[in-house]
Amino acid sequence: MSIERLSIGIPELDKLIGGGIPKGFFVAVTGEPGTGKTILGIHFIAKGIEEEDKCIFVTTEESKESIIRQAKQFGINFEDAIKMKKLIIIDALMGLEDQWSLKSLEIESLLNKIIEAKKELGFGKSRVVIDSLSAFWLDKPAMARRFSYTTKKVLAKWDFTIMATSQYAISTADAFGFGIEHIADGIIRFRRFVRNGVLRRFILIEKMRQTAHSLHMHEITIIDGKGLIILGPVQERKEDVSLPKHVTEKILKSIKEKEAELG
Repeated sequence: MSIERLSIGIPELDKLIGGGIPKGFFVAVTGEPGTGKTILGIHFIAKGIEEEDKCIFVTTEESKESIIRQAKQFGINFEDAIKMKKLIIIDALMGLEDQWSLKSLEIESLLNKIIEAKKELGFGKSRVVIDSLSAFWLDKPAMARRFSYTTKKVLAKWDFTIMATSQYAISTADAFGFGIEHIADGIIRFRRFVRNGVLRRFILIEKMRQTAHSLHMHEITIIDGKGLIILGPVQERKEDVSLPKHVTEKILKSIKEKEAELG
């Protein structure tokens, strides 16, 4: 059966997932800060603009201007796309008095604003990046799964393919990605490690329904003027990149506690 797929905008990454993300999917992008999640979202939206999709970028941890500057750093012109009504950036950080800002991090307000933006852009295939969705449940982590499900269910009716980032802190028991991961059709996980005093970044496709995806972790880099680049598969042993046992145990314990709270 033929599956319509949306290119992420990074050819090497598309190859790892059978040519792109299946249309209508909800994909969770998780990882620690500074690993490349926002940049991946920028690539995804930039490719959508190129393909004439209706594109929306929700930012909760940077201002709209910061996202525009970051895209420009990689040779992507979001300013022109906004002027041409090919892109709307919803600013959920600054609380400004304009049409495309959110006053509070409430999931209902988020969804209503995304739908309003879709109506503004018009009918057609749509992409939305929510960076990050975990910001909407930081003060109530037990709601992560419910909020993720609501987001997926509501936006699916509006012809969206969704990419939602979520923070993942290995130093604490609260791994904010897990609520979103239970609901997601796909999971792209970013990792970072220091080897010989040098920071190295990695990406792994942990899940992608309806797709024979790569099972290998790949090293990545981020280059001015180009963006996120796939360098190649990792050659290290599993124990070189796996989480310490005590951290894994804390995370699993946290998952069970949160699932118990949800009933």
